[in-house]
Amino acid sequence: MLDRIRASIPALPPAEQRVARLVLADPRSFASLPVGELAERSHVSKPTVVRFCRSVGYDGLADFKLKLAGSVNEGVPFVHRSVDDDDKAGDIVVKVIDNTVSALLKYRNAAAAGAIEQAIVLLAAAGRAGKRIEFHGVGNSGIVAQDAQHKFFRLGVHAAAVSDGHVQVMSATMLGPGDCAVIISNSGRSKDLLDVAQIAHRKGAAVIVITTSGSPLAHLALSPGHVLLAADHPEDWDRYSPMVSRLLHLLIIDILTTGVALRLGSTGLRPMLQEIKKNLRARRYIEPSSDSTP
Repeated sequence: MLDRIRASIPALPPAEQRVARLVLADPRSFASLPVGELAERSHVSKPTVVRFCRSVGYDGLADFKLKLAGSVNEGVPFVHRSVDDDDKAGDIVVKVIDNTVSALLKYRNAAAAGAIEQAIVLLAAAGRAGKRIEFHGVGNSGIVAQDAQHKFFRLGVHAAAVSDGHVQVMSATMLGPGDCAVIISNSGRSKDLLDVAQIAHRKGAAVIVITTSGSPLAHLALSPGHVLLAADHPEDWDRYSPMVSRLLHLLIIDILTTGVALRLGSTGLRPMLQEIKKNLRARRYIEPSSDSTP
C-alpha cells in the first residue's frame, strides 16, 4: 500500500502530495489521527485529505485508515508479518499468498538485469570450463544452497552446496580463478559467509552474492570482483521463520539456472537430461493397467 502511494505522488495535485508525504512519513500516526489534525499537519483542508484517499483508490478516509492500519501491522511476532492471532485458515491462505505474490512482483520490477546477466555469464563460463561452482548458505539459506546445487549439477557442472562454517572456510580456500562462489544470505550479516566471500575473492574466484540491499554482505559485494543480486522484501531479516525471503532466493536460483542452461546450449546437455529422466522413470512405481493379466 505504501509503495502504491509513493508511486502515485507525481500524478497527484500539490496539496494531495503533501497528504501523501505525511502518510509515508508516519503511517501509524496517520491511521489514528482525526481528519482535522491530519489536515493541519499537511497544511491542507479537510476535504483535501478525503480527496487524496479517493485519488489513490479508496472509498474515503475511513476506508483508507482501515487498510493502512492493516498494511503497517506487523502481525504475529516471529511468524508472519501479515497474519493475526485470530485469523482463520482462509484468511491465512489469502494473506500469505498475497504477501508473497506482492514481493515476487516487486522483485520482477526492480531486478537488476545487468547484474543477473553478469552472474549468468560467470556461472556459464565456470560450467563450460569444468570449474567449481559452490553455493554457500547457513540455516535457512543453507537449504536454498542445497536446492541450487540440485539444480546445477543436473546441467553437468561441478556444483556443491556447503552449509557448515568450518567446511565453508576450507572449501573457499581451495577455490581459484575461474571458479564461482555463490553466497546466499537473508540477513547479509553472517560472519561465516562474510569470511567465505572474502576468502573466495582473495583466491581469485568470482563471488556472486544473493542478499538484501544495505547489509554488510551487500556492501562487500559492491567492490570489484563481486556481483550483487539484491533480494529486497518486506520481511525483517531477524524473523524466526523467514518465508518470503526464501522464496525470492529460490526464484533467483531458478533464473540463474535457466540462464546458464541456455548459455551452455543443447549440445550434450539435452541428451543427458533426457537420459536422466529415463533413468528416473525406471525407479518409479507404475500401477498395472486394469486389463492386464496376472
